[in-house]
Amino acid sequence: MQHVLIIHEVNAYPAWKAIFDQAADIRKQAGEISYQLLRYDDDANKIVHFSEWASLDKARRFFESPELAEIRRRAGVKAPDFMYLQEIERGVL
Repeated sequence: MQHVLIIHEVNAYPAWKAIFDQAADIRKQAGEISYQLLRYDDDANKIVHFSEWASLDKARRFFESPELAEIRRRAGVKAPDFMYLQEIERGVL
């Protein structure tokens, strides 16, 4: 499995979440399979977006696209940090 971990601060979570939800179709078309949203315990505007992708190449093309840069700008995203990850093991305890 291929995953992307994005850590970013947003101006206001509710405004960011509305735009995130509006982009669901383009994320799916780009190759996103599933996602989780988490926030820092002490700051509701620091968001972690963890997602599974069909391929890391597709994820890179999407996240580095001018279209997504504009969406991030409108959503109030501050300096996102992207990590492209290959799963090596999964377990349940």
